[in-house]
Amino acid sequence: MAKIIEFLTNAINFTNDALYTYILIILLAIGGIYFTVRTKATQVTSIPEQLRVVTEKPSDKKAVSSLNALMVSTASRVGTGNIIGVSAALCFGGFGSVFWMWVIALIGGASAFVESTLAQIYKKKGPNCSYGGPAYYIEATLKCRWLAVIFSIFLILTYGVGFNMLASFNLQSTFKEFNFYNASVTPWVIGGIISVLVGFCLFGGGKRIIKVTGFMVPVMGIAYILVALIVMCINITTIPSVIARIFTEAFDFTSIFGGFTGSCIMYGIKRGLFSNEAGIGSAPNASAAADVKHPVKQGLVQILSVFIDTLVICTATAFMCMCSGVEPFTTGDSPANDYILAVMRATLGGFGPIFLAIAMMLFAFTTLLGNLFYVNQSITHILKKPATKNFNAVYYVLASLLVFVGAGLSSDMLWGIADITMGLMALINIPVILYLSKYAFRALKDYKDQKKQGLDPVFIAKKIGVKEETDYWKENN
Repeated sequence: MAKIIEFLTNAINFTNDALYTYILIILLAIGGIYFTVRTKATQVTSIPEQLRVVTEKPSDKKAVSSLNALMVSTASRVGTGNIIGVSAALCFGGFGSVFWMWVIALIGGASAFVESTLAQIYKKKGPNCSYGGPAYYIEATLKCRWLAVIFSIFLILTYGVGFNMLASFNLQSTFKEFNFYNASVTPWVIGGIISVLVGFCLFGGGKRIIKVTGFMVPVMGIAYILVALIVMCINITTIPSVIARIFTEAFDFTSIFGGFTGSCIMYGIKRGLFSNEAGIGSAPNASAAADVKHPVKQGLVQILSVFIDTLVICTATAFMCMCSGVEPFTTGDSPANDYILAVMRATLGGFGPIFLAIAMMLFAFTTLLGNLFYVNQSITHILKKPATKNFNAVYYVLASLLVFVGAGLSSDMLWGIADITMGLMALINIPVILYLSKYAFRALKDYKDQKKQGLDPVFIAKKIGVKEETDYWKENN
């Protein structure tokens, strides 16, 4: 068994290195820069409009609002990766990885805009609300159902298996500091509790998921940022040297190119992508559910979600760690988890591990729910219709069991699996949105033109040259 695990671990590491060293870094850079140039850096220039449209209410009070869609996508983005993922980047990539996380977020905002705008254009009508995502715009435009189904399968593996099992592991690992923790028992107990809670929300359906995440995401985000600011204020004298070290290490090219697969660029990209998910093709599944008058509005909202995730919450974690005086380390079974615990203990004393455990519970729980919302959408796509109650019952039980199992597995293997399946999603989605991006650019121009005329923009698909039949955006809608 040990040899099998070793073989699997080596295979996972080899695949990861190939994906992130030679393929994804190029795709992400090309895609993000191209979208930034073509949209005239709308992710930065449209920030006031992003803040305005997120507060708009849908015409139907029962419909999913832009804010609801933002909460679901942010629930998935803002999770254990914002804490343990950032800690891992610092441990293995150094302080310079923070700079590259920022870069990925800034150019990724443009990718998030394009993919979410496309998801709105090609969304489908459902019995309760609209639905859609990359699988739907792939199938509608490329007429390639097999590729769309493969994407849906990768999404299920990434969010229903890899990310959810990892979130469960990261959650239970924060309890190591407490006296009651028993390595052979506690992970399974915590995994069991969280799986039951997840099952309860799942059996309540998508509306319950949206309701729970809509309440929990703002609460947990604000509380976490406030504590991070307190830690930074306590150690405020160290901030100038921390900032200097970020930029020094980020551009230490001798170190970077001497061992690229373990460099700050590599870890900044991997952990930044894991956290904000821009370009992967996950958030468009939430975007498609929103009831808006123009697709661009959801594109703008999802830019905001990327920025909240990386530029605010990931940065809060990074500075809390870097200002603590505790140097990152790579020893032990799960150094990223142990490092963030050491930081919290050093800066906040006995309260630190308690707060971290509470934050991880909230972050992990909302991540689990947001992820499974995406999985539900993918299952609907594969089946070509909403799943039956019996099918859903089996799926909900299986999803809850995976959460339970993930609590007791190896962190290295879970990180590796999640990175690979996430990378494969991006490998399909980014070329597709590059090909279809002209419609997002035209939609943005249409939106701006109507705004200049003092109108509340309304979208008609054929006016921007969309040839495919769409469920929405017709002149008589």
